[in-house]
Amino acid sequence: QAKKALHRHGVESYLASQPPATRAVLERVRAVIRKAVPTVEECISYQIPAYKLPGGTVIHFAGWKAHFSLYPASALVVETLGDELAGRPMSKGTIRFALDERVPVGLIGRIVKLRVKEVRARAAAKTHR
Repeated sequence: QAKKALHRHGVESYLASQPPATRAVLERVRAVIRKAVPTVEECISYQIPAYKLPGGTVIHFAGWKAHFSLYPASALVVETLGDELAGRPMSKGTIRFALDERVPVGLIGRIVKLRVKEVRARAAAKTHR
C-alpha cells in the first residue's frame, strides 16, 4: 500500500507541476485511463505518468506546451484505430492531442483497452514458453 501511495504521489506531483490548463486536461486523461483499466498500477516511468499491469506498461502520457501525448502508439493501435487517428500528429510511437481540443474520451479509452490486450497477450505468450 505504501508503494502504491508513493507512486500515486509521484503522478500527483507531476500533475501539480503542469500549468493549470494543462493540468485540467491531464487530470481528465488520467481519469479515462483509470476508468478503462481500474486494476492498473499508476506510477512514474521516464519522468512521466505510466500505467502498468502484470506483464508490462499499458500506456504513458505527458503534457507539453500545446499538446499532450500518449505512448506507445503500437502497430495494433494504429492499425485498429487508423480511421479515428487520421489527421492526428503521430511519430515514433507517439499520438499527440491538442490541449485546446476536447479530450477524446472514447478514443483514449479504446487505445488503452487495445494496449491492455497487447500487454496481456505478451504476458500470456511468455508464460506458455
